[in-house]
Amino acid sequence: MRKEAAEDIRAIFNAPDRERADTYLKKAIEKYALLAPKLADWMEVNIPERFTVFSFPRDHQRRLRTSNYLERLSQEIKRRTKIVRVFPNEQSCLRLISAILMEIGEEWEYGRTYLNMESS
Repeated sequence: MRKEAAEDIRAIFNAPDRERADTYLKKAIEKYALLAPKLADWMEVNIPERFTVFSFPRDHQRRLRTSNYLERLSQEIKRRTKIVRVFPNEQSCLRLISAILMEIGEEWEYGRTYLNMESS
């Protein structure tokens, strides 16, 4: 049932607008009310909190609702800290991670555009 629930949640967030997402959510809650009441309760409480994404332009919604950027950032930190293996103290680890984050931040600030906020 995990795969089916994931597909239902994905359908909610892939809805073209907030109204349809609400409709899909209500159907999913009804569907799981008897099969998995804890899941239905969780969906009813937590999923609407994520509907803020629908207030943004359609082009931005996919990037805002995924965690790909954070996952990639975590991978890069892990890759770089794995090379050092043992840090002499906590401050040296924080310095390295801060440098990595500054480097990536500059790349995103001056290089790529993750979200273009200018209207087309």
